[in-house]
Amino acid sequence: MDKRIPIFTKETQCQDCYKCVRHCPVKAIKVENGRAAVIAEQCLICGRCVEVCPVGAKCVRNDLAEVQELLAEGKQVMVSLAPSFVAEFPDLQAPQLIQALLNLGFCGVSETALGAELVSAAVADQLRRSPARPYISTACPVVVDLIQKYLPEMAAGLTEHCSPMLAHARLLRQQFGPDMQVVFIGPCIAKKNEAAAHPELLANALSFAELKAWLKARQVDLAGIRPGPQAHFTPYRAGQGSLYPVDGGMISGIRDNCPATTVQFMSFSGIENIRQALVQLPNLELTEPLFLELLACEGGCVNGPTATSQNATIFKRHRVITRALGQGPEQEAKQLGPVDTFLPQTGQAIQPCAHSEGQIIQTLATIGKLSTQDELNCGGCGYANCRAFAQALLEGKAERDMCVSYMRQLAQKKANALIKTMPAGVVIVDETLKILDCNQRFAELSGPETVQIFAVQPGLEAANLRKIAPFLTDLFQHVLESAQDLPNRDIRYGDCVLHASIFSIEPHRVAGAILQDVTEPTVHKERIIREARDVIRKNVQTVQRVAYLLGENAAESQASLDGIIESFSKDTA
Repeated sequence: MDKRIPIFTKETQCQDCYKCVRHCPVKAIKVENGRAAVIAEQCLICGRCVEVCPVGAKCVRNDLAEVQELLAEGKQVMVSLAPSFVAEFPDLQAPQLIQALLNLGFCGVSETALGAELVSAAVADQLRRSPARPYISTACPVVVDLIQKYLPEMAAGLTEHCSPMLAHARLLRQQFGPDMQVVFIGPCIAKKNEAAAHPELLANALSFAELKAWLKARQVDLAGIRPGPQAHFTPYRAGQGSLYPVDGGMISGIRDNCPATTVQFMSFSGIENIRQALVQLPNLELTEPLFLELLACEGGCVNGPTATSQNATIFKRHRVITRALGQGPEQEAKQLGPVDTFLPQTGQAIQPCAHSEGQIIQTLATIGKLSTQDELNCGGCGYANCRAFAQALLEGKAERDMCVSYMRQLAQKKANALIKTMPAGVVIVDETLKILDCNQRFAELSGPETVQIFAVQPGLEAANLRKIAPFLTDLFQHVLESAQDLPNRDIRYGDCVLHASIFSIEPHRVAGAILQDVTEPTVHKERIIREARDVIRKNVQTVQRVAYLLGENAAESQASLDGIIESFSKDTA
């Protein structure tokens, strides 16, 4: 497992579906030997590959053991709980979940939303003093990576503030001392990397899925938990910061901090929506600051990649908004105190590989794309079009057999070559008994007129079998109707006897036959030899059976005679 990224592939389970390639927004997947692996330095850690993998081959690194070891060492460990917990645990009251976490060994539970409020205040202060230009939120680490790696021309618009998780960790260590260990729990995979990049603030980051697995292993009955006096958020409940996990939630907090400021606000969620918005951003003529709240997961953090709740987004949003609006005035009046939220961005841009037109054309030719008409752009390989796939081939991220049309053409060529070189006659027909393909030997077996037609139209495509080989019509109809094969049939046709095997290829739709003229000297000789060998084999089996029976009978006879002798010996004595 690559420690630089918390997503890995179970190679034995990975199959040739390329679904992860298709859904990866930046194509940070390398396919090698039919197995798809994440490219660490290119990955955004958005978790789409984990969500869409149909066989569960894409997995998230499990950090549960490290957190359990931290608790076992007796250290003070506090939970930074993502505000989307209300959508993940819709049937629980907050005190019940807090008590469950305390029972696991944590010394306290605090809301990450407190850090969100710090960030909102800092951004609002920046917007009050800023000129008319775009300002892009840095609350989502996936979005920050997207801009820094793939849209570096937009990086200047990123606000230089840390994420709510890091701001919250600073707050907790400031209030409870530098020895306090902080573990984040939420729906985001990217937080694992963010925690690893800032060990001075966070000990680890767990997903909601890991937490649920932990509770299940401890056989914790969440519904039956009775909260104790310590089952409350430390140091107190959050206010507007609880709205961060839904679209527009951050904007709501910023507006509360600068209501009189003339600022435009927009929110976008989903990586493709974000990309399209940012690409068009330079075309806007701004007369006032524009703040963009960007969340990688469509619908917000409530739909994070490790969120296990299957409820619709509208239900999750309702839970988050209802709780945020239901905060009491005593919580809203409390002040957090000054906490530094500044965090310079240090990500590096991914340098795109430059491929010449000649290289792309040459690579396309290796997968049978010799002209633009050959470029189907079907997307079966996972890439948007054939040229993008060719570039991936040049970069070593893809393999030729990912192209469905290429593999089909290759299989067709191999099948055609095999049919044409077979010494026996071969014919394939559809459900209407129209010939789809055949070889020259079949034409020869069907008569000189058919040979002449074959010379003009190789393969006899669309020819009527009833006219070309009427002696096969009934057999083919039986196979097509019943979908059952008819092997080893001898058919007298003119002066020759044909040995035929008719078989189903696509039940009720396509069937084929292999024909041999057994009256030909060579074939006749081979058949005699084959039948002679068959007779010898059967004779050997018969002899073996007789020998076995004789041996069995002899053994039984000897046992009986031994018994008689023993009986008479006793009488004589």
